[in-house]
Amino acid sequence: MLPFLESHFGNPSSSHAMGNYCHDAIEESRVHLANLIGASPSEIYFTSGGTESNNLVIKGIFFDPQHQEGQLITSCFEHPAIKEPARFHQSNGGNVLYLDADSHGTVDLNQLEATINSNTKLVSIMHANNEIGTIQPLKAISEICRRSAIKLHTDAAQSLGKIQTNVDELGVDFLTIAGHKLYAPKGIGALYIRNGLSLVPSIHGANHEKGVRPGTENVPYIVGLGVAAKLAKEKETESPKLMESLRDTFQQYVTDQIGSGITVNGNHTNRLPNTSSINFPNVVASQMLQTIPQLCLSTGAACHSGSVSLSDTLSAIGLTEAVGAGTVRFSCGRYSTAEEINTAATLLVTAWKECHESN
Repeated sequence: MLPFLESHFGNPSSSHAMGNYCHDAIEESRVHLANLIGASPSEIYFTSGGTESNNLVIKGIFFDPQHQEGQLITSCFEHPAIKEPARFHQSNGGNVLYLDADSHGTVDLNQLEATINSNTKLVSIMHANNEIGTIQPLKAISEICRRSAIKLHTDAAQSLGKIQTNVDELGVDFLTIAGHKLYAPKGIGALYIRNGLSLVPSIHGANHEKGVRPGTENVPYIVGLGVAAKLAKEKETESPKLMESLRDTFQQYVTDQIGSGITVNGNHTNRLPNTSSINFPNVVASQMLQTIPQLCLSTGAACHSGSVSLSDTLSAIGLTEAVGAGTVRFSCGRYSTAEEINTAATLLVTAWKECHESN
């Protein structure tokens, strides 16, 4: 990225040599991203991140005058970048249906099939859950959508770079990419739009990104995303195995040390290789994590004045407030080491014991 911050600062829409150099760099990044998801470069549109990509799809479908009151089907545990545009669609007179999930966090396919109707215009289901890692059966969802000629979108922010993600194998029409989830900078993303489909733009301007996302391109960040996609493609077989091994080692140590009462959320055989959502018994997770500031971890519930507010995901899988209060999400990365994992596991177990004994 550095040359594009220091010297190659031409406008990629300009016809002079400096502009052409930046234009070519953008197109190279488009190729890398397309290769990562099995798409054509012409199907990749650069955005500011996953939130914008999700908004472009939902609003782009329902801004069409013929679809303004159409039905959107999504899951009960989507990221706010889906839930909020869905609520916006609802406020404009549209209909939104939220699919339930089972105790592993998998959407109810029977419910999906039963609720699709002639007014359904879009189904949007995340590829993998950001809290518990469960991977959704998108291929099966796609087959249901195809039978009724319904467009399918997936937010793949969590899965890209962690598991192989191919748009044709998944059968999706739109796919959201968040750059910082695969080691690109924050503030850059992309949207896959299957050739032949169109969206009503959320913003209007010149013909950047073929008019889908007008505005002069952020060349350094697009270059960063392209290189990140290239590296992810090179490591798409090796990285998942490494992360899964580290995650399982961590999880096994923690569960062995704590024993009775500790549980793990999500589908144990079909989830992201780097993610582990663990319910620590008889503690409040936020209090436990305050004792180990050297670890960057997140909880699954907010606790205020003795009350517990579970996340949508934990509520969807049926966790009680007592169990959810002790939920911690752990995730490792491509560059995590065995030493770091062992240190984290030891610190967590020690913190749990101290909090458990003080309760």
